[in-house]
Amino acid sequence: MTGAFIRVARGLWGSTHPGPTLVVTVLAAALSLAAGLGLGRIALLTLAVFAGQLSVGLSNDALDAGRDRAVGRTDKPIARGDISLRTGWIAAMLALALALGLSAPLGLGMLAAHAIFLASAWSYNAGLKATPISILPFILGFGAFPAFATLAAPDPELAAPWALLAGGALGAAIHLTNVLPDLDDDARTGISGLPHRLGARPSAALAAAAVLIGAIAVTAGAADGEILQGDLAQIPVISWVFFALEVAVVLVTLVLAVKGRSGRVLFRLVMLAALLLAAQLVAAGGSLAG
Repeated sequence: MTGAFIRVARGLWGSTHPGPTLVVTVLAAALSLAAGLGLGRIALLTLAVFAGQLSVGLSNDALDAGRDRAVGRTDKPIARGDISLRTGWIAAMLALALALGLSAPLGLGMLAAHAIFLASAWSYNAGLKATPISILPFILGFGAFPAFATLAAPDPELAAPWALLAGGALGAAIHLTNVLPDLDDDARTGISGLPHRLGARPSAALAAAAVLIGAIAVTAGAADGEILQGDLAQIPVISWVFFALEVAVVLVTLVLAVKGRSGRVLFRLVMLAALLLAAQLVAAGGSLAG
């Protein structure tokens, strides 16, 4: 009994896409901390986002189980039979309900923003990933993401337009690069989203451009004269440092894309640029509110 329980627990955790789940959860916690939320609200928001990410990963693997078996994805617990498809779906639905339930006490605005994020992610999993508009759920979902911290505040506000733009740009970059290592496997199973139609090098170049747009938005937002007070006076300097690093990584990516480097190399570079953009957004967290 204990061995079976451990096997199922490991299978469920493996099906949540642990890496992206933890990265998005930590980003939500960091943004809420930078925005000045109290510890109770930070904890509740973090748990809500974590539960939501669990639901996204589980639903993705449940929907993709047949395709994963077809291409021999032995890293996928449902596809290799560690857990049943039914178990995966039950866990995904429970995690989704928990995510929305934890969001509700933080206010209707936070609940609505998180629902938009999750609806975007689930719609991508459910079929939009195989269409020319596969990028839209990422733009919409991550565009709403910076508003989590501001809408969960005691006096909720929508995030500043520059923050929403940066979030959408970050989402676009993540989508365009995340699929680069799996383009061949996806093509074999009928997945033909925007990056598949563009190809590896154009997708990497477009993702790099998205990061640059986001970096410009955050730098401009953080340079707002209203935040140049007291301890926040250093934020513009930090933002410019991040901006310089992002531009450097973007330029290297574009040069290597032109030279025909592999998708995995471009994937790592653009993901580095995206992480720098996320860090820059956190550094500007004190000015997130519109």
